[in-house]
Amino acid sequence: MFDHLIDANDLEPVMREYGLEPPVDRNFIKELIVGDADYIKYPRNKSFLYEIVANKRNGIDVDKWDYFARDCHHLGIKNNFDYHRFLKFARVCDVGRKMQICTREQEVGNLYDFFHTRNCLHRRAYQHKVVNIVETMITEAFVLADKHLQFEGSKGKMFTMSTAIDDMEAYTKLTDNVFEQILFSPLPALAEAREILRNILSRRLYKCVGQFYSAMTFEVTEVRVCVREVARAMPQNGTLNNVILRPEDLIVNVIRMDYGKGEENPIDHVGFYSKRDPNRAFQIPRGQVSTLLPERFEEWLIQVYCKRTDEESLGAARERFVQWCMDRNL
Repeated sequence: MFDHLIDANDLEPVMREYGLEPPVDRNFIKELIVGDADYIKYPRNKSFLYEIVANKRNGIDVDKWDYFARDCHHLGIKNNFDYHRFLKFARVCDVGRKMQICTREQEVGNLYDFFHTRNCLHRRAYQHKVVNIVETMITEAFVLADKHLQFEGSKGKMFTMSTAIDDMEAYTKLTDNVFEQILFSPLPALAEAREILRNILSRRLYKCVGQFYSAMTFEVTEVRVCVREVARAMPQNGTLNNVILRPEDLIVNVIRMDYGKGEENPIDHVGFYSKRDPNRAFQIPRGQVSTLLPERFEEWLIQVYCKRTDEESLGAARERFVQWCMDRNL
């Protein structure tokens, strides 16, 4: 997309006016966006630049600061992370023959607040059961509509939604308008997709019949197995065992929740310096911070939904969800 924006707007002469070399700096900017720290290609003393936009080392980057401020404001969630302080104490230090952005040792509590805020946003907003099911329903509608919508790309070639990623001219046309394009289309072929979007707008959503957090690792490939297991998990004293539930009537979402580094503590990947020796970076162990810090940094959220919203089907799905949890010792 970045290449397309430069080419479509003839920006290479403008880049040269500002002292940039298009072939080299174009690639450099793309690597900053992706967070691809190829330290061999670029000078060692510039390696810290890869930690500003997309920090793959510990996840502390301006991209997150931006959406923290935006989303906390609109959701009414307190943002405890003070990026002003982080900037004030940020310093580039030599760490293991690489230059890294480090901070003062007294800022360790502020950084734990950073990751706690990220976790709160995921729990209360990004992975909320209603948010996830609306996203799932939109995805279903788009998959159904895919082959019936065409977008013109370069050289007049036509693309569907799923193939437009291969042509940036077509991809730029995949705006939020696609939702309305399906919703207001008179095409009979889009009737099923159109009905799903109407249900979303009318809040006729698939219902969550249960969710839980687990320390046990769930592979995403297990989802289909889980769906079949829930559908046939008949409780011995179930009152609705006569209700037939098929796997296609159920949706199981498996979501990994963490602090950004999987099961690792991201603070273990942050360099700190002291006022006495500002050029030497070191790590701060948990015991020097607090005994109230999390013991684990990764868990799995499992959400089960039923597409059929009549009371009998929902009741049966809830009973089978509970039984499935018991069968799996969850």
